[in-house]
Amino acid sequence: MGEPDGPDPELQQIRLKRIKQDGFFTVPPDDRLGRCRSVKEFEKLNRIGEGTYGIVYRARDTSTNEIVALKKVRMDKEKDGIPISSLREITLLLKLRHPNIVELKEVVVGNHLESIFLVMGYCEQDLASLLENMQTPFSEAQVKCIILQLLRGLQYLHENFIVHRDLKVSNLLMTDKGCVKIADFGLARAYGVPLKPMTPKVVTLWYRAPELLFGTTTQTTAIDMWAVGCILAELLAHKPLLPGGSEIQQIDLIVQLLGTPNENIWPGFAKLPLVGQYTVRKQPYNNLKHKFPWLSEAGLRLLNFLFMYDPKKRATAEDCLESSYFKEKPLPCEPELMPTFPHHRNKRASTGASIVENKRSKH
Repeated sequence: MGEPDGPDPELQQIRLKRIKQDGFFTVPPDDRLGRCRSVKEFEKLNRIGEGTYGIVYRARDTSTNEIVALKKVRMDKEKDGIPISSLREITLLLKLRHPNIVELKEVVVGNHLESIFLVMGYCEQDLASLLENMQTPFSEAQVKCIILQLLRGLQYLHENFIVHRDLKVSNLLMTDKGCVKIADFGLARAYGVPLKPMTPKVVTLWYRAPELLFGTTTQTTAIDMWAVGCILAELLAHKPLLPGGSEIQQIDLIVQLLGTPNENIWPGFAKLPLVGQYTVRKQPYNNLKHKFPWLSEAGLRLLNFLFMYDPKKRATAEDCLESSYFKEKPLPCEPELMPTFPHHRNKRASTGASIVENKRSKH
């Protein structure tokens, strides 16, 4: 028998450049994968979607038989290492532990340096697919149950100085036990005091707060709370509240709904970077009551509080959890009494549903 063509690539030495001194060092074989398990220990069952930063599979952990979500980290420029968005997501999620936030169990690796997977707790549904496929819409008691869980997850995030920056129905997952979990932390940021500038091109357009549309460079937890208002309204109305096709159209839809912003109701509005670039229509009325004529006073108060133009006056997650809307009839149903639905994510999405979802995720 002849000699093999060369050493097994799995056994080839890995040499890395030293940072503090000149020269290289060899990685000991036992440390090649760090302390990460191999992705080979997971059986991929089917593809369930594509997050902002990678493909997601439903998979089985062969060592425990547990069903998990396996998210492949997208490496667009392998030479540059792990994308900063994925590093942020991994760093944040490893620290976060809350029933209403998706759980990152561990990071596992494939054969190549660029094959990295996040092992997440598996949720049977995402809210966007549910809304597309439901025969009858959520009842108001069920909407309250979903929103309360979203608010509890956000209260925890905001208390830990994290702003999600991409809340929308497709980033809310739900288990068969009715537990809602906030997912997709690729755009999330830790923030501090004083606030540092951040890019305003965050939050999917339909859920984007007016201060972002007008170019603010300091972002607070208030941008998440505006998105909560959009999600609550969408669940109540059974369709997106502000489905703008462009930034100027998005501003116009907000003004049609809430009236024209000005310095009186929003001090500092005139100084926002992009205010001069838009001709905002003059519209003096708040039309929320016309949009939701059947909603109780407490429900309208909550929506108005979430849709305050001035981010400093906007409701916090804590404020919302105290709202009398959740204490009046119909009372929020218990998560375990939420209806169960067919598992659309366990099979390939139908083309129609994925087209709608693509449209959603672009906006």
